[in-house]
Amino acid sequence: MTAALLRRHATLLVMPLLVAAFLAVTVAIHPDFGAFDVQSLALGALPLALAAAAQTVVVISGGIDLSVGSLMAVANVLAASTMQHAGFGGALLIAALILLGGALAGAVNGAVLVFSRVPDVVVTLAAGFIWGGIALLILEQPGGGAPQGFLDLAGGTLGGAWLPNALVLLVVVVAAVWLPVRHSRLGLTLYAIGSDRTAAFRSGVGVDRTRLIAYVVGGVFSALGGLALTMTTGIGSPLSGTYYTLSGLAAVVVGGVSLTGGRGGMAGPMFAAYILTLIPTDLIFLNIDPNYGQVIQGTLIVLVVMGGGLATLLRTRA
Repeated sequence: MTAALLRRHATLLVMPLLVAAFLAVTVAIHPDFGAFDVQSLALGALPLALAAAAQTVVVISGGIDLSVGSLMAVANVLAASTMQHAGFGGALLIAALILLGGALAGAVNGAVLVFSRVPDVVVTLAAGFIWGGIALLILEQPGGGAPQGFLDLAGGTLGGAWLPNALVLLVVVVAAVWLPVRHSRLGLTLYAIGSDRTAAFRSGVGVDRTRLIAYVVGGVFSALGGLALTMTTGIGSPLSGTYYTLSGLAAVVVGGVSLTGGRGGMAGPMFAAYILTLIPTDLIFLNIDPNYGQVIQGTLIVLVVMGGGLATLLRTRA
């Protein structure tokens, strides 16, 4: 019984230990690493963690979304363009409307692939170009802004120097969106169609409806990621989401979510986002070009996928 529970929740046990190990390495490299650096880490990881959340929901359902970064960019430039002269209350209202827009954009992505039967990767790749173009139409170059109260939602600390607002905000918004989904019939159907779409259909699961809803939830998380970009940078940039599509997918893989669908959870990718944010930070402390972080991310994806395939092969032979 205990062994089964350990296997089932291995990610929840391993990922915090990996984050702790990376933090220990960071402190060894840079002994002055302190509370301010923790706050910077939390701010840097916030958009990536939300991009990973958007990918996680879709990947669990057996799909993939290559438009996450572009949707984040649209949300980012919309927020920065419309919040620049707004008060805190107005900024919150705009943020709510942007989240609604993210849900609608996800619904468009999902509806196109459900009704066209074109593979997810093709539809979302094309959608990424479309949303990216819309971001450029809204704001051609970096600019705009947001009220200080809105920026403070992610900046600063809560109750002490070692508890960044960005970390608290991440836990709150992910829990608010994901937990109601995970602990409902929808959550069960997401995992069912990700595990075996044909078997789920024969069991009476509305496969197309569930896939559509997965993209809607992913769109909400993408919009949250765009708002997080506005909070962490203070401006809007039409190319801001370029990094987050594949890095979000990297966090999903490193966080233990199966790319074939049906396995994994939300906690692993959240921890992985912090690891992937720490890697370029450590490279900077070591006076190494932080662009090597992209090489390390790609290597991690290959190793994790190969390790998962090997584990599956060993279980099959056993």
